[in-house]
Amino acid sequence: MKRLLGILTALLLITACDDGDLTVDTIDFSEVNAQKCSSKDVIYKVKDSEMLILAIPASNFDNDETPEGDPIEVNISSTVQVIYRQYNGDASADNICPTIPSATPNLLEEWNAVAGTVQITTTAVKTVNATTGITQITGYKHFIVFKDITFQKPNGTQVYETYTFGNYTTTVAPLAFGFDEEAEKSTCDNRIFNFSGGESFILDLADYSTLFQNEVTTTPRTALISATNKATYRLFSGPVNDAYFCAATTPTTPTLSQEWTANDGVLNVSGIIEVSTTTSTPGFFQHTIRLKKVTMSRGNSSFYLGDDYLYGSVITP
Repeated sequence: MKRLLGILTALLLITACDDGDLTVDTIDFSEVNAQKCSSKDVIYKVKDSEMLILAIPASNFDNDETPEGDPIEVNISSTVQVIYRQYNGDASADNICPTIPSATPNLLEEWNAVAGTVQITTTAVKTVNATTGITQITGYKHFIVFKDITFQKPNGTQVYETYTFGNYTTTVAPLAFGFDEEAEKSTCDNRIFNFSGGESFILDLADYSTLFQNEVTTTPRTALISATNKATYRLFSGPVNDAYFCAATTPTTPTLSQEWTANDGVLNVSGIIEVSTTTSTPGFFQHTIRLKKVTMSRGNSSFYLGDDYLYGSVITP
């Protein structure tokens, strides 16, 4: 009898210690693509009757690459939520995206993350023109990982030291670079402009007098892009022209939305400005400008302008 009572007491102690923390369930969405609600900042994955939800402000997804080994980190909180749900039938966007979500299928179980960090590593998505070698950024891929995440479940807690949510991709409009071959010299200084609507491509060259001589060339005159020989692309909210850049005070409109700067050149390797001069109409000279192996950068992102980019031509008297 004493032996039986001892066994029963031991069983009761084991049962009392099991508060649910030792129950480990597996959630796996590794083969599922992430989607985003169109009307709210919610990214989610659906696998049959299961759903994994990340509610996070869109401002956490910069359209810029993160430095290697230095992801963006956001703490789970009331405004950054991670939720796992299981339904009694196949789930869909209708269960999370509408203002009033669908009541069917029925929700069977929900886990809410109560601690942890969201890590976001961002890389640019690029396309390459096979003919010119020019690259365009068409989007950004955000690789999302949950670190030290604790889920509160109906029967206890579950902790993951590392849980990979996966990739979430945002799209961006590629820069048009819709310039023609007619560049122009500024009316207020030695800058060279090429305009196309809200786009501007500006050469601000300390070596202007050397590159743009009124003498026909047999070989191009060259200079390297540098802190004093600058090439800058700017995208505005509306059309710009020479008057905008020559104004004593920068106009408030249109507004600047993007600025990309050419990387410094390396002798005989990259970032080379070439100017070839021919005669135009009598008394005028045409200077054709080409940019060789130039890379444009903004923040941590960059794109290649190609091996040989025709910037345009300027005519001088």
